[in-house]
Amino acid sequence: MESQQPILKLTENFVSDFFRKNIGAEFVFHDINHTREVVASSLEIAEGYELSEKELEILALAAWFHDTGYNEGPEGHEQRGCKLAADFLKQHQFSDSDLAVIAGLIMATKLPQQPASLLEEIICDADMSHLGKKNYWDRCGCIRQEFLMTRNTVMSEQEWVDFEINFMTNHRYHTTFAQELYDKRKHKHIRQLVKQKLRLNPAELNSEEKLVNTDWDRRKKLEKFSKKLKTNELEIKELRLGRGVETMYRTAYRTHVNLSAIADNKANIMLSINAIIISIIVSTLVPTFGTNPRLILPTAILVLVCLVAMVFATLSTRPKVTEGRVTREDIMNRKANLLFFGNFYKMPLEEYDWGMKEMIKDSDFLYTTMTKDLYFLGIVLAKKYRYLSYCYAVFMYGLIAAVLAFAVSFMF
Repeated sequence: MESQQPILKLTENFVSDFFRKNIGAEFVFHDINHTREVVASSLEIAEGYELSEKELEILALAAWFHDTGYNEGPEGHEQRGCKLAADFLKQHQFSDSDLAVIAGLIMATKLPQQPASLLEEIICDADMSHLGKKNYWDRCGCIRQEFLMTRNTVMSEQEWVDFEINFMTNHRYHTTFAQELYDKRKHKHIRQLVKQKLRLNPAELNSEEKLVNTDWDRRKKLEKFSKKLKTNELEIKELRLGRGVETMYRTAYRTHVNLSAIADNKANIMLSINAIIISIIVSTLVPTFGTNPRLILPTAILVLVCLVAMVFATLSTRPKVTEGRVTREDIMNRKANLLFFGNFYKMPLEEYDWGMKEMIKDSDFLYTTMTKDLYFLGIVLAKKYRYLSYCYAVFMYGLIAAVLAFAVSFMF
């Protein structure tokens, strides 16, 4: 680096100075305060995920530059922001691959948002985090004022409320942690907008004549949507699909993997022990059968015990061959499990990539898939431990029987 200062501090100073010198005061929403808020929200959402220091740095850098292109207006500002970021960061020895990731994050904030990775989802959610914060009404007024000053867009109170309701209801947070942080207050803001809309149109509530026209249908839809939001809030409160749930899944996966490793280790121990016993029998006892025929029966019992134990140990570790392919129809119907390699190893990369993106976009599909994966891992574990139980039982009781047989043969 050319300076001893951390790159994020250098970037903050550069972007703050850039806004002061190049972006007009008419951009009252897309100002340096909005940029600082997006940076803070990006790092806040990122706390819900296990990101590396490098990923956090790249995320913060993209957040600092995502609106710098407003120096030439809103149209195409994302591309200009990418160029400014590249020009600045090249001076600080950032690689082309890092610059490409940062450019992808900035471009992901373009409306309509279509993020393709976790980092892109985080910055998109951070860019719209004000929708679910206490300062929403202040920021809402700022963007209305900015529309007036920069686009000469004049809206009546009714038109503005309709615009906000439409935007808010069509928007969704992409990451589960952002949903946990912002959805509750965002739904509250939508209900307040709905009430404001009904107050602006009191005739919708009081006039009997309005009940027979389309306004009645529209009012009923708004009331229905308001009730639905309350229901969704209760569901969110009950599910709390956030860090706690992700920790639960992570712990469950780790437990399953550890148990599977323990089972494989136990099976390997049994295979090794029984293989050693058989090799000793073949080299030591079998050659003495001509002079000591009484050893034939107990030796045969011991060999049989070892072979059966080895069969069960092998069955417990034997992999199951699966088809290795799921169809687009399975993915669209939310029936596919793309988390297990046995279901996708024959799929083309393009189809697998598409399927994973579909799953990432839909949190219900993602959590359902993880639940199914855990269930089938449990089924496999149960099968492993059942065969291991048979293996150890055969080995223990068979070894006792073999020893007794040797004792009897020597006594008589």
